[in-house]
Amino acid sequence: MDISDLFSVKGRLALVTGGSAGIGRMIASGLAAAGARVYICARNAEKVAAAAAEMDGDVVGIAGDVSTIEGIAQLVEQVSLLEPALHILVNNAGTLSDAPIDSFSEEQWDSVLDLNLKAPFFLIQKLLPLLRAGGSTERPASVINIGSVGALKVGPREVYSYQASKGAVHWLTRSLAKKLAAESITVNAIAPGFFESDMTVITDDAMRKMVESAVPRGRTGTPEDVAGAAIYLASRAGAYVTGSILAVEGGLSI
Repeated sequence: MDISDLFSVKGRLALVTGGSAGIGRMIASGLAAAGARVYICARNAEKVAAAAAEMDGDVVGIAGDVSTIEGIAQLVEQVSLLEPALHILVNNAGTLSDAPIDSFSEEQWDSVLDLNLKAPFFLIQKLLPLLRAGGSTERPASVINIGSVGALKVGPREVYSYQASKGAVHWLTRSLAKKLAAESITVNAIAPGFFESDMTVITDDAMRKMVESAVPRGRTGTPEDVAGAAIYLASRAGAYVTGSILAVEGGLSI
């Protein structure tokens, strides 16, 4: 065994949805820096192109909307024209709605479930030919769904559809892992805690102190924390790991 290659993703082909910002960008940047070719997808063409240009390594931006079946089909068609196989799929695109229970609307429910839950399932389904082509017994293709610490611990915000969707993503991960293991495709989830991003903004020192005091590790997550978890799951080191929910949250859910 060559230990130097154990955590390598060099030469692997990856697709990261929602890869132009937040945790998706952290993971995409990490995979690219480690030698993978990374396709990042986001709705805004200018934003995704700019993000790809700003990252080090081999990164290609693709405009696409995975919140609809039509958008998923278009994205899969674009990727299929560019690559004969896919080794790494990171289902990161997501959103949330925060509203009191008495006024929480159907649109706030449906829009979150469509992007956070329906999109990962149908993207995996449509990309199965490429994932099957990319996997082998020794080096399976790796699907990494982005769940949430919000599916492990109920927080103070009223984000009902978000927590429901992420809890479902955790169980979808396990279901798909069992189904696809024999086809040399692993399916795992990362459940991030508090990482500063467009979706989770720390507005002042008092809020930072409150957030950090709730985390046993005493800090928020860094890009290296979540990128390292993704690289592990996508590398030979993670080839025998499937159906797992990897909490990357500094102990917040304890």
